[in-house]
Amino acid sequence: MPSILFVFTSADKHLKGGPTGWYLPEAAHPYYILKDAASIDFAAPKGPNPPVDPTSVKSFAEDKESTQFLNHDDTVKTKLANAKKLSDVKASDYDAIFYIGGHGPVIDLANDPVSLKLASEFYQAGKITSAVCHGVAALVNVVDKDGNPILAGKKATAFSNAEEELINGTEIIPFLPEDKIKAIGTYEKAPEPWGPHVVVDGNLITGQNPASAAAIGKAILKALGK
Repeated sequence: MPSILFVFTSADKHLKGGPTGWYLPEAAHPYYILKDAASIDFAAPKGPNPPVDPTSVKSFAEDKESTQFLNHDDTVKTKLANAKKLSDVKASDYDAIFYIGGHGPVIDLANDPVSLKLASEFYQAGKITSAVCHGVAALVNVVDKDGNPILAGKKATAFSNAEEELINGTEIIPFLPEDKIKAIGTYEKAPEPWGPHVVVDGNLITGQNPASAAAIGKAILKALGK
């Protein structure tokens, strides 16, 4: 059975001091698509109990997978409580890495040297290197063995500037993922804000927004040959 590393942010405050973290459906939807086909471990820069963004809990209170993931799934609760520290993780133990979104990754994972090295090792080994929404921020500073950005010459997506403006998010993170992708590669997005959009370019798989969470789970499943 293939193995996947789900990486969560450890950042619980955005630049304005308000609460942030990982975005609930962006973990829940892919998890339930992948869990029967792969073994899944959770990790975060600081390890156990990565902070969930309270906005996502509120926004997805009626979402079946999200409420199951957060409140009723004992396996998930154990995985979150025992999330590995990124510094204790070896790329050689996994077939894929998946970065979950939320504003948090733009704050900590984008410049975390442990995460950058880990993602580079996955990518260089030809393993699935994937992220959804703001989780793509964890990939924009990742380089290959020659020191070139892994997104250079690649097509990718992430939370769009238009979507960020609609939620008044432009001031609470250090940079906008769309801008970073455009500076080094080719940015793609759904025709309208909030539409699902997933881009597969080689072993790089990216999803635009919360609506893309299930679709990226399916794309990872397909890439694993399942």
